[in-house]
Amino acid sequence: MLHNNIASQQGVEGEQTCRPVLGVHRSANDRMWRERLGTNEAAQALAIAQRCGLPDVVGRVLAGRGIALDEAEAFLAPSIKNLMVDPSLLVDMDRACEVVVAALQAGKKLAIFGDYDVDGATSSSMLQRYFRMLGVDVDVYIPDRIIDGYGPNPTALAQLHAQGAQLLISVDCGSTSFEAFEHARTLGLEVVVLDHHQVGENLPQVAALVNPNRQDDLSGQGHLAAVGVSFLFLVALNRALRQLPEFAQSALPDLMQLLDLVALGTVCDVVPLKGLNRAYVVKGLQVMAKRGNVGLATLADIARVNGKPTPYHLGYMLGPRINAGGRIGDSGLGARLLAGDDRNESEHIAATLERLNQERQAMEAIMLEEGEAQAFQQLQAGEPAVLVVGSDSWHPGVVGLIASRLKERYRRPAFAVAFNKEGVGTASGRSVNGVDLGACVRAAVDRGLLLKGGGHAMAAGMSLSHNKLAQVIEYFNENLAEEVARALAQRALVIDGVLTPGAAKVELIELLEHAGPYGADHPEPVFAMPSVFVKYADIVGKGHVRVTLGGNDGSSLKAIAFKAEDQNLGKMLLANRGRPLHVAGSLSIDTWQGQAKVQMRIIDAAEPQKSQFKNI
Repeated sequence: MLHNNIASQQGVEGEQTCRPVLGVHRSANDRMWRERLGTNEAAQALAIAQRCGLPDVVGRVLAGRGIALDEAEAFLAPSIKNLMVDPSLLVDMDRACEVVVAALQAGKKLAIFGDYDVDGATSSSMLQRYFRMLGVDVDVYIPDRIIDGYGPNPTALAQLHAQGAQLLISVDCGSTSFEAFEHARTLGLEVVVLDHHQVGENLPQVAALVNPNRQDDLSGQGHLAAVGVSFLFLVALNRALRQLPEFAQSALPDLMQLLDLVALGTVCDVVPLKGLNRAYVVKGLQVMAKRGNVGLATLADIARVNGKPTPYHLGYMLGPRINAGGRIGDSGLGARLLAGDDRNESEHIAATLERLNQERQAMEAIMLEEGEAQAFQQLQAGEPAVLVVGSDSWHPGVVGLIASRLKERYRRPAFAVAFNKEGVGTASGRSVNGVDLGACVRAAVDRGLLLKGGGHAMAAGMSLSHNKLAQVIEYFNENLAEEVARALAQRALVIDGVLTPGAAKVELIELLEHAGPYGADHPEPVFAMPSVFVKYADIVGKGHVRVTLGGNDGSSLKAIAFKAEDQNLGKMLLANRGRPLHVAGSLSIDTWQGQAKVQMRIIDAAEPQKSQFKNI
């Protein structure tokens, strides 16, 4: 969900300036267009461009993301070596390594328990690949979203123990699995947790619990995804094994070759792309481009990923397909694909994931139509801080996507709930910048309003009884009203610069890519193009609007507005064929049959004659 999440962030930054870009006070999406840079930042941008020998617009992008003049050169060339932290800074990391090393020396059977999303799949498959390189076979258990629910459960742990597991490594889950791990203690099953979810003061009793978001952890790495934490664990484990006589002279696994999985999990979990996360993604994309992971390469082929992989490809093309198994099919498919080396098996799994993703899309379309009708009724009745929609006919594996769509459209937090026959709902929520949804959900759990729940500031999950639904909605609206009001007040689309279609060349976009990768807390640049001629506009695919923009110099630029057919943006583009429009969006390189061309993803538009000097 990378690009859509980026779009929701644009109105949070740049509010210090009041100059409407191109005079746009009210656009198709009912937004003012504001400059990202104030006077001081503009001077900083010019200094960065001059020192680093960059086009002014690239300097503007860097300055607009808080990059200081003295930091710019290093920022443009991030390295794992320079940004890597000492894994021992994380609480329990050394203890986790001690436990795993002892298990390896004793020849104990290891098992991995991972979450069913992309972060969990990449974490699990990365550990499985690592241990395979050591010559150690491990079992991997990915829970079924509906049968098992989230996280470790006593039944699954008993099954793994019965299969011979003596040490369990829980990844991307486990920080709140009190009951499951108490059962593990009675079985004599040792547990190590590698997680990143926010937790309270109380933690389950396990051999080691590594989580940079536990309250006694001062490492400052709370922005890492679980796969990022797991990679730090492997760095520490390699270091620990190197000290042992039996490993000192042997070649330990090359961790750099696993960074493609780290990049995929980091992007798809929408964690802030700063510090070590940014280096993970930059270097991971380079590894992915070499196509050494057979499963990833096969999935890229079936998803028609062309050219160099980008965060967009990871977040919008690979991630949804891996997630499809966990949403409506076999939850273990993604992890098996990413860990496998057999091409025939990989092709079979990738084809299955492709089919499941298509089924998921059809299911999502029906659920979204129903959810939007409910959201419309709630907005007609008032101004709810949080939208909560649900049904007893919805699939629980798709509710997160519905919440995301509603959040994007109405620019406020949204929950979608799937209720079962017993009246218990599985809900997923998505938030906007400045509204901590995870903290509110955990507080609701503490008040007894929810059966369970947790998450991050931008995404949360919960289980609730239908008879508590009205109380939950009331609690959310009361406790998030102020935060949501502030977020709604900051609705400007923040513009990084003004370009013409002719200036949007491949060379410029490649330089802009060096200022990335873009994602959470490092928003993708948005450029405005003044009075460009709409040479062509038509509907393609499932509600997308394809456009050809023309510049005054005779240049053309291909562009697309995703899922805009029924939105004001799409209607404006279609209604202005043959006329000029101001358009705003992000730029990327599209490679087709070996030829690279620039394309624009349009996120807003305005009619020039209606955008000048108009009061809000």
